[in-house]
Amino acid sequence: MHDSFQKLFDSRIEQFVSTSRTSINYQKAIKKIDTLAKRNAEIVKAKAAGRILEREEDGEFHSLKYLVHYQFLIKQNGTFIQEEEVETRLCKFYRNDLIMDEEIIELNELPDDSELTRAYIEELTDISNNERVSYKYDRLKAVQYAERWWNSYNPAYQKFENDCTNYISQCLRAGGAPMRGNPNRGNGWWYQNKNWSYSWSVAHALRIYLGNSKSGLRAKEVGSPEQLMLGDVICYDFEGDGRYNHNTIVTGKDASGMPLVNAHTYNSRARYWAYEDSSAYTPNIKYKFFSIVDG
Repeated sequence: MHDSFQKLFDSRIEQFVSTSRTSINYQKAIKKIDTLAKRNAEIVKAKAAGRILEREEDGEFHSLKYLVHYQFLIKQNGTFIQEEEVETRLCKFYRNDLIMDEEIIELNELPDDSELTRAYIEELTDISNNERVSYKYDRLKAVQYAERWWNSYNPAYQKFENDCTNYISQCLRAGGAPMRGNPNRGNGWWYQNKNWSYSWSVAHALRIYLGNSKSGLRAKEVGSPEQLMLGDVICYDFEGDGRYNHNTIVTGKDASGMPLVNAHTYNSRARYWAYEDSSAYTPNIKYKFFSIVDG
């Protein structure tokens, strides 16, 4: 069975590389090229490698859940950038014919309980009794951590299916950001003994925390991405409905001084901050730009 699935998978990767002009994959590639052109940049080399995650077989039906690891060498005004991205996909075959292949999009959502949601938002913004803790944010250490774990998972922390905010919190912690609020999950920003605050692991909760905290980990919202420094955070509301569902950390700048970011869930490295080539992107997207400040 393994050999059969592997042959199907190898065939699928070949199809992916030589995809037709009418496919979603091709359109996504064109979108990426167009967004690069706006930055006076171009892809000079690209490659992809695949790895099977799950295999299922039911009679003449076969399905594969797999990862595709892309590597792009991008040239911009004489400067070269190595961008990487990992995409999770699901494909299905009937006999040996491909009948479906699509990216699996996972967005970080708030807890379902609306009462709980309101409660933790109220507590996150109730900062009147908090005392300021002095600290120095080490941006280099935060970026080094982001580079080390962009496509893997530190066993010292819980791994989440939607891992983007957990990863960003780990990066901030590696930079020396202080935790507070334990053991109340709706208060502060913290991780301890395999328990954590909502702001540690939920995208929208971290956006609320960064916008309101007056002690411990604090941030200043700025108006444009070029104002951000290494180790700062960008929050994304893809649908523009006010509920933020993705976070990234700034790990570099392109030739124009614009941020390049690392992220989990959509595991990526040195990706252009705007995410215009993402499958989750919509014209209604909203961003929040947070610069981490020292205590």
